[in-house]
Amino acid sequence: MNMDKKEETGKPVNNDEINDELIKAYALQNALAHKGKASSGPVLNSLFSHGLQKDKIKGIMPKINKIVESVNKLSIGKQTKELEKSQKSGKETHKREHREGLQELRNAEERIRKGKNIILRFAPYPSGPLHIGNTRQAILNDEYAKMYNGKLILVIDDTIGSEQKQIAQEAYKLIPEGLKWLKVEYDPKIVYKSDRLETYYKYAEEMIKKGYMYLCSCKQEEMQELRKKGIDCSCRILPAEEHFKRWKKMFDKNTKPGDLTVRLKTSMQDPNPAFRDRVMFRISDRTHPKVKNKYKVWPLLEFSWAIDDHLIEVSHIIRGIDLVMETNVEEFIWDIFKWDKPTTIHTGFFAIQGVKISKSKGAKEVRSGEYIGWNDPRTWSLQALRDRGIDERAIREFILSMGLTKANSTMEVDVLYALNRKYLEKVPRYLFVPNPVKIKINGCPKLNVEIPHHPSIQSELGSRNHNTEQEFFIPKEDYDLMHPGNYRLIHLLNFNMEKKKFVLEKGFHFLSEGTDKNLDVKFIQWLPADNVNNKKNIHVKIRMPDNSIVEGLGEESLLKLKKGDKIQFERFGFVCIYNLDKKDRSAELWFTHR
Repeated sequence: MNMDKKEETGKPVNNDEINDELIKAYALQNALAHKGKASSGPVLNSLFSHGLQKDKIKGIMPKINKIVESVNKLSIGKQTKELEKSQKSGKETHKREHREGLQELRNAEERIRKGKNIILRFAPYPSGPLHIGNTRQAILNDEYAKMYNGKLILVIDDTIGSEQKQIAQEAYKLIPEGLKWLKVEYDPKIVYKSDRLETYYKYAEEMIKKGYMYLCSCKQEEMQELRKKGIDCSCRILPAEEHFKRWKKMFDKNTKPGDLTVRLKTSMQDPNPAFRDRVMFRISDRTHPKVKNKYKVWPLLEFSWAIDDHLIEVSHIIRGIDLVMETNVEEFIWDIFKWDKPTTIHTGFFAIQGVKISKSKGAKEVRSGEYIGWNDPRTWSLQALRDRGIDERAIREFILSMGLTKANSTMEVDVLYALNRKYLEKVPRYLFVPNPVKIKINGCPKLNVEIPHHPSIQSELGSRNHNTEQEFFIPKEDYDLMHPGNYRLIHLLNFNMEKKKFVLEKGFHFLSEGTDKNLDVKFIQWLPADNVNNKKNIHVKIRMPDNSIVEGLGEESLLKLKKGDKIQFERFGFVCIYNLDKKDRSAELWFTHR
């Protein structure tokens, strides 16, 4: 229900342990880990170990933001002294790796001393747009490239992929678009794996000739059993010349998928069966979105990574902990060529409580028409987050609050919303009535009310006027829950509700205009109904995060806004303009959060 006895945005956390001194200690600690500049996200995250509850986030964020702002005004020397003073006073903070900010990048300083640049790469598979789960690698790579004045290379990992995980043509545009919105800075020259097949063939042939890879004609099920038992297949022992003939045969139009694969010759007795003679190349007759049917022999990702990470001189690889096997394969190939090895750092899994994210699943729903598009709010794609009104700075803080750690992280989505809320503090406010019901307040005089777009910064955002008579639209939810008592149409007037005798109707009577502290009231959203024939209200449709639609009426002044503008519907939540139709006098907005 939208009614409440207070028009405040939240209540302060009443917890003896979580006080200003503790918040300041964490802010100082975070500032010193980031060259004197603290962020609210890591500080908020730190407070959970002191018992901060999810429902208190909204109330405590203004205090965190204020303290972080004051800490950032101090010199690093002053911050150091303040932190020492705090620690001497017994204010203990829980030191955890992922709350200490971004640690120094391993081997970075040594490389710089040798006169070499720090080069990182972000290599998404183009099965769809980037979603919030991908932002961890993108932002960490971007932050470290900036920290060391290095370079970040965007590699579109568009090898052919599997039948279950196919390339989406739209992803070639959506991925750079999402990174641009996220303000991730990468080298202007994008690397596409599908443009580099001849390079992979060159190194494959060298490895085949030298006996490091072999061509296998065994069926998949047969090879699985051999690998499991640690037994060499009959193909493995054939001479290199025979394998090279088979390699050439792979390109023959009569050779079908599954007839031959290229395997890396590791050891069939390796302790990890998954590492035994892994497939490096296979045949695919599917049409590639970018190079069409130019190629039929495709490398698997770890082979292409091993070659490209060397050729584009990557110094550091930041990747998920689920890619440890791929790292082992890359290192095996680097050892064969006696190449210097980049420093590889694995991060833990990242999940958001209650949010299921899958690029492949989202692609399936988009193609089937179940989702409205790649920006469907259920995809949690960067395009969806942008259209919902999430600020890219909040996402960056959200990710950096986890730091660079192997520990798995499960975050509350409310943490992201709390961080985003501070970027919405100065957005204009408007009236919106979902599922409107018309009421008449008897005795109500004609009124002209000036309502500021923001109570604190009226001079900056201005105001608008409403002429009212006796009829008003209010939310059906509020109407259904009303009991005899006093109510207030926010910014306008106070009225009384009573039930009429012998009928089910509710009667409404005007009481007064101004705020009356002695009058116990509940607040209700409204719009004038007398002016509806004069077209003073517009039809509003709000798309919610689960893609459901809330319809209602909004102020006519909404039509003066533009796509992408962020506003707050009072007593409903923050929303972002998605589409305006001045001719039909309608607006579509996407819900951000409360």
